[in-house]
Amino acid sequence: MKDALAIHRWLLAHQIHHEIVRLPRPMTGADELPETVSAAPDRCVAVTVFEVAPRVGRELVVAVVSTLDTPPRPGAVGGLLGVRKVRPAPAHVVNAATDYAAGLVSPLLLPEELPVLIDDRLQPDGEPMFTATGDRHTALTLRAFDLLSLVSGKTVELGVPRLEGALEAVAPRH
Repeated sequence: MKDALAIHRWLLAHQIHHEIVRLPRPMTGADELPETVSAAPDRCVAVTVFEVAPRVGRELVVAVVSTLDTPPRPGAVGGLLGVRKVRPAPAHVVNAATDYAAGLVSPLLLPEELPVLIDDRLQPDGEPMFTATGDRHTALTLRAFDLLSLVSGKTVELGVPRLEGALEAVAPRH
């Protein structure tokens, strides 16, 4: 499982200014970030993992990066992808697909084969953002611009459900 130390080393290697914040109490999930680090929900980033069932073929797993104030709705993800069923992935699937503890998935260092969608409502400004590190006792803070420049994935509009979509939107990254 990946953790704060793996993220810290990776960010140091990329010369990205960041801080690993030691939390005053352990978190069970990224949804606890706002009260734990005293930050607004729109400054806290979470990764939601879904299982999607395409019209043809086998189920796949998709990760969605968004802020806690605008979590992705399964209907919006399904409409975007044009799939017949979208549901939150169970913990064991999240653990296996992301190599992070379920609920504490960081948007950084996700496996290349995992399709990642980035909510276009995330703004690449110079303000700090907070995210989970895979560890219950720490969080990561760095500028939104740096975070979004490091997340590999496809930026999509998740604010309004779409009636049309294509599964190609989540093709593996290269």
